[in-house]
Formats: sequence, C-alpha cells, structure tokens
Amino acid sequence: MAAFGKRTLSFQDLKKGSVSEPEARYSGTGHTTPQEAQGESEERNKLLSSLMSQYLSREPQAIQRQIVNHVEYTLARTRYNFDLFGAYQATAYSARDRLLESWNDTQQYFTERDVKRVYYLSLEFLMGRYLQNALMNLGIKSNFEEALLGLGYKLEDVLEMERDPGLGNGGLGRLAACFMDSLATGNYPGWGYGIRYKYGMFFQKISEQGYQVEVPDYWLTHGNPWEVERLDVTYPVRFFGHVEWTDKGIKWVGGEVVRAVAYDSPIPGYDTYNTLNLRLWSAAPAHEFDLDSFSRGDYFGAIANKEASEKISSVLYPNDSTDAGKELRLKQQYFFVSATLQDAIRRFLKKDRPLTELHTKVAIQLNDTHPTIAIVELMRIMMDEYGIGWTASWETGRKVFSYTNHTVLPEALEKWSVPLMEKLLPRHMQIIYEINRRFLETIASKYHGDGNKLQRMSIIEDGYPKMVRMANLAVVGSHCVNGVAAIHSGLVQTDLFPDFVQEGFRIVNMTNGVTPRRWVQQANPSLAALISRWIETDDWVVNFDLCRGLEQYIDNADLLREFDESKLENKKRLAALLQKEFGVEVDCHALFDIQIKRIHEYKRQLLNILGVICRYNKLKRMSPSEREQEQPRVHVYGGKAAAAYAQAKNIIRLITGVGAVINNDPDVSKYLKVFFMPNYNVTLAEVLIPANDVSEHISTAGLEASGTSNMKFVMNGGLIIGTMDGANIEIREEVGDEQIFIFGLLTPDVPPAREALKYGQYKVSDGRLEEAINQIKAGKYCGQDTAGPIVRALEPYNDFYLVCRDFTDYMRAQDDVDAAYKDRAGWTKRCIRAVARMGKFSSDRTIKEYAEQIWNIEPTPFVPGSIAYKEPSIKQ
Repeated sequence: MAAFGKRTLSFQDLKKGSVSEPEARYSGTGHTTPQEAQGESEERNKLLSSLMSQYLSREPQAIQRQIVNHVEYTLARTRYNFDLFGAYQATAYSARDRLLESWNDTQQYFTERDVKRVYYLSLEFLMGRYLQNALMNLGIKSNFEEALLGLGYKLEDVLEMERDPGLGNGGLGRLAACFMDSLATGNYPGWGYGIRYKYGMFFQKISEQGYQVEVPDYWLTHGNPWEVERLDVTYPVRFFGHVEWTDKGIKWVGGEVVRAVAYDSPIPGYDTYNTLNLRLWSAAPAHEFDLDSFSRGDYFGAIANKEASEKISSVLYPNDSTDAGKELRLKQQYFFVSATLQDAIRRFLKKDRPLTELHTKVAIQLNDTHPTIAIVELMRIMMDEYGIGWTASWETGRKVFSYTNHTVLPEALEKWSVPLMEKLLPRHMQIIYEINRRFLETIASKYHGDGNKLQRMSIIEDGYPKMVRMANLAVVGSHCVNGVAAIHSGLVQTDLFPDFVQEGFRIVNMTNGVTPRRWVQQANPSLAALISRWIETDDWVVNFDLCRGLEQYIDNADLLREFDESKLENKKRLAALLQKEFGVEVDCHALFDIQIKRIHEYKRQLLNILGVICRYNKLKRMSPSEREQEQPRVHVYGGKAAAAYAQAKNIIRLITGVGAVINNDPDVSKYLKVFFMPNYNVTLAEVLIPANDVSEHISTAGLEASGTSNMKFVMNGGLIIGTMDGANIEIREEVGDEQIFIFGLLTPDVPPAREALKYGQYKVSDGRLEEAINQIKAGKYCGQDTAGPIVRALEPYNDFYLVCRDFTDYMRAQDDVDAAYKDRAGWTKRCIRAVARMGKFSSDRTIKEYAEQIWNIEPTPFVPGSIAYKEPSIKQ
C-alpha cells in the first residue's frame, strides 16, 4: 500500500489525544456528468469548491453539534425525545457523512484517472454492524466516544442498538464482506454488487420444543442509516417475453419489466482515505400504480405489479423446492446481474471508446455460480443492443469475467431447467445453445467419436428436462477459475473440471482470508491491545505477518499471563450472553468448545453432538470423585438450517434436546453444558469466536472448499480440532502440528470407505457410539420424528458423510485436547504460536493475489490536496 495514501499522521495524532491539522478535500478537475455552458459552470464550480473544500471536523465538540443536528433535522426529534436508539441513528448519520465525503472524492479520483475497476458480484454480503467498523477504520472512535459521553451516552450502548443487515447467511457472504474491506484498505478500485433483501434469509428462533422456526428478518423496520437510496440510478430488467428478428437485428421484447433501484453503502478502508461502494439493487415495478384497475374497483389488481416486482428482492434464498421458488431464484440472479452490467457499461462509456475494450477497464468476479448468467447477459447486450458480432462479444466477455468455485458438492453446482430458462429468459437460452454448439464443435474436432467427453463438458445436460449447467458455463465463459484453498483447487482440477483443465482452461488457487480489522481489532480488543503492546506497533492490523514478533516472547511469563487474562475476559463476555439467553451460569475456567457454521450434513454437527452424548454417558457412570478429575467443558453451537433442509433441522432439534437433558442433570451439569445459540450472525460471532479454546471444523474430507471461520478462531487465540479438509490443511502447515488436532480419513480414502461401509466390508465397532445411537432411537433426546431420520442416516449403507467411520478417531482427538488443556502453560504457548503464524490468512493477502494474478488492477490511493478541517460548528 502506498504510504502517501494513508491517514497515518492523523491516526498517530489521535493516539496522542490531539487532532491533526485541518484537512482539505481532494479537488478534482474532471466531470462525470454533462456540464452547462462554460461561464456558468466555472462560476458554480468555484462556489461549490469553496463550500465543499474541507472535511468535517474531528473535534468532539463539533461531532456533538453534528449528532444533535441529525437528531433535529434528520430524525425530526426534539431534545426531549433523544433516546438511546435516536442517539444511535444520529451517530450513524454523522459517521456516514464522513464516509460520504471520502467516498465522493475516491470515486471522482478513480474516474479522472480512468482506472480499471473490479466489480465483485455476490448474491450475499454478510456485512455485520457498520458503526464500529466505520469509526475504527476512520480512526475517530475515541472522538465519538468522548462526544457521546458528553451527551450522556456510552458508545458501547449506542453500538448495541444497531441490527445486523440481513444480506447474507454464511461463509460466502462473509467472505465477500472481508474482501470489500481489504479492497478498500489496499486502495484497490472496486465495487461490490448484490441485492438489497428486504427480509434477509430469515430470523431463526428455537421453539420451546427445540425446533428451528423461521420468521421474517425485519432488519429494515427502522430504516438503514448506512445506505443512500439512489432514485437517480435505476435500470429496466425484462423477464419472459419473446424474441423477434427485425431489420435492425434480434430484439427481446414483451413480457414484464421491473426496475432495479440502487442503494449505496460506503465501505471505508483502514488508515486510508479510499472509500469504496457496495451497490445493492432493490426491485420496483416499472409502473407503480395501475389507475385503470383502481378506477374499475379492482384495488388488488392496481398494486399487483408492485407486489410481484418487490418479491424479487424480498428474501435471500427463497425455498426452491417448488417450481415457483426456482423461478424466483433465477429471477433474482438475472435481476441483479442485468442491473449491474447496465451500470458498469454506463460508467465505461462515459468516455468515447468501443465496448470491445471493456476488459481494459472492467474486471468482473463471479462469486460462485449465482451470477453466472452475467456471461450471457453481456453477450446479449453487446450483440443485440450495440450490434457487435459474436466473436468480438465472446472474446471481450471472456477477458472480463473470472469465476470463483466454492464447492465440489454436486447438489450445490447450480443447474436450471431448459424449459424454465426458455420461459423466463428466452433470448438467453438461445445464446446459451449457441455458446454450447460452438464450444462442443471445437471439442469434437479434437476428440472424434468421444461422446462421453462431450456429455461431460456440455453446458446442456441431457435428461428430462434438459438442464443448463451453470458451473460449466462459468468455466467456458471466464478467463480464469479459482478454488479457495489448496486442496479444494486441486479437487476442482482433478474431480470437478478435469476435461476443461486438459483443454487449457486456467484454474488456479486463491486461498481465502479474513480481515483482521473486523475479526481481531474490533471483535477482540483485549487481544489486539496485547499484540500491539508486545510487538510495539499496531501495523499488524494491515500486515498480520508482523504478529510473528510474539514468538520471541513465548517463554515470557508476563505474556502468558496477559494472554490468559485476555482469553478469560472474552469467555466472561460469552458467559454473560449465555446467562442472558438461557438463564444458565457457566464456569469460565471450563474448556469452551465451539462449532458455529451453516447446518449441513457434510459439516458434521451430528458427529460433534454424538461425541457430546458419549462424554455425558461417561460422566454419568463416574463417581463424584472421578468426575472431579475430568476437564469441564462448555459446548456451543450456532448456525441456520435452510428452510427446506429437513435433516439439517433434525440435527438442530437433536442438539437442543441433548442440551436440555445435560444442562438439567445435576450429576453432570457442573462438568458439561451444551447450548445452541439461535440466529447466528456476525455480531454473535464477534462474541463467540474470541471466547473459543477449541473450535470444530470437522467436515468429511474433500467436501469443505475452504472455510473461513477456522481462520477467525485461530487468529483469536484458539486451536482447531478438524479433518484434513479445506483451509485446515494450510493452517496446519503454517501453525505447526502441535497447534492443531487432526483426525479422520484423508480425501483419497473417502470413496473406498463409503463403498466398504455400504457393502459390509467394514464394520464400525465402538460401544460408545452404539450406546448414543440407541439412546437417540429410544427418544431420550428427541421425538421419533427427529430420531428416525437421524438414526437411518447413520446406518452403514446411508452414512454418506462417514460420521460413524470417523467417530472413534474423533473421540481420540478430543481426548488429546483434554490432555493438552490440562497443561495450562503449554496450552497458552500453543495458542500464542498459532496467532503469531496466521499471517497468510489475512484477506489482504488474498486480495493482493486476486489483483495481481486475475484482475490486473493496481492500488490507487487518492490524496487530498492540502490539510484543513472545518472549524467546529459550535465556534462558528
């Protein structure tokens, strides 16, 4: 990162308790919109330059005035109606004002220099709360803290008023959020594009009986102060209709048209002036109100278009078990990529140049297969709307797009039925057929008579109905494909797309990362302060490799004590949350074992809870004196099961049932407790992750693409129990064998192990497992509606995820954890080494690799012209 793009001097002054010299804003010379006559324009620009020449003051008194102004002029509240939530809203608007200043300047700077931008297309952005992140990245948290204290509020209370945006569900969305933070911090020119979901995925509740219950996530009930509604940025998006051949070319006409309306949220970099944009699209009707229907008395018909249009951006991942659900999902995907491409092309064509040069200024990253229809949409726009030929359009598109694969699970590789595609996007289906025809002709010319190869590589899958393989389309239409961990990228090459690799398609590895700003500096302030104190710099926030400096003090008793104190502080914070949620006290000196992630059979929460049942049975058989010798444990789970995923919901019910039995058993509750935290989100993760002693990443080998929660847990001073899967492998390489507890089959052993179980060639023989399964079968922890499907899934011929096969070795690894934890000094040293060696897993490294190896973009830090702050308003 270029030093001259930093706010470093201001950051250093703030640490000393002073405010740096006033700062003038960037003064650009270019224009991004049509201008009036020369004389008028110059006069107006001089006035605007003088009025907008300075950044808002950082003085606490000026911040107070700005907060109070928002209370009165934005919220329309009086001094007598200035409550805690009002304080949050006004504080958020005041912080957003500062972001918008640097956001406008950043975009103007990028436009004037005509830089190449990356557009990151993702169906999810799991951002978490904005306020603390904004204040810390801008370096003004202490200023706002002082300002709020003077108004009678504590900043930590104000922060708690913010709701998590319902814009994502799991690792895919959180990765996108980390990438946006690293793009901004690294000064890379980039935008994020997605959908503004009105109701999120769902708000997860746990019923009294222990079942997951899905209710709408009304996260926008009180508005969102971090977004700017851009009614001036709106694009038409067409569905259905038909294709016409005219004298002027092929036209897609008829059907229904909705409007995509932009909502922008500024994304600040850390210790830099650069602020990027997350643009989310909301669906609105092309015609808001049907007056004719209303006049006829058809009141529902008058607003029918509005309701139908708004469904598109209502819910993340609507249930696709029905035809209507499938259609809505495909609508969502096309809706946001169509609007995004129209937006990107508009920006590109501000300068007079041919669209065939799009790749010189635009790189588009497809985050999983969800945005893959963008490849076809760009072809349609270039050919049908701009009259560009097939070859030039195709060559341009392939240079623009790159695709990130996130899974090798067959069911997770999207396919859309040809009849649905023909109905909803008729022109796109024609283009897909032609892409496939030309592609297969090339392959067939090299492999005469190899029909199997053509079937494997075809974008269209034969069957009834025929299906469009979106992953194959993404590979064929991109200049680069990447996996997200070394083992995963290898499987993408050898198992998923071997035929494409043979034909020279470029598939590379980009190991995922997480941002240390959010996941250490903000989530774990005590550990962040410890790191800065011992390595005598806080530059680790943007260069996590510097944490290696901790290792030189590994035998220092003061470091060990401080590290343990930090961990205990975080465990107490989680204990307080558990007390509030469940009314149960926990021993903060117990070992905290945490597994928080999307509930799925391959992630094997079932293996974890079976291990807990066996631990419970073992404790029940012990005498009181024997129990005193055992390591007390607190097991915490969290994660959502997809609404239509019955088995995942059964696993949640089993976990809650086991927790109810154990937590209410006076013989063992002192030594073992189990909790399922409802509605797992970023804010909850920021409490859970710093409190971990050990975290579980125990997927069946070869099925987890990467995982990123494993990185967060280790950065926060915990150790992993896990399989040789995903990023666990690379974490082990970095931190060393002593800092991770590995068990289970390796990836090559998985297919033969399945066969051996299925055909009775291998029998699992573990009395502890049999006892646990029999207890589940007998209804000790749940009813038969739950027990039946779970027990059946564990039978040898059904155990696809090899829960039983890996069970004995899993229990051995858990015994190793218990033994290691008893050596408290040795355990703490392991944890410190692990933190010190996690530099590779910063998303800053990941983004740098994407920028250099795939996107071909460069850091572009903008620099304000001089230094001048507005005087505090109360002095004016």
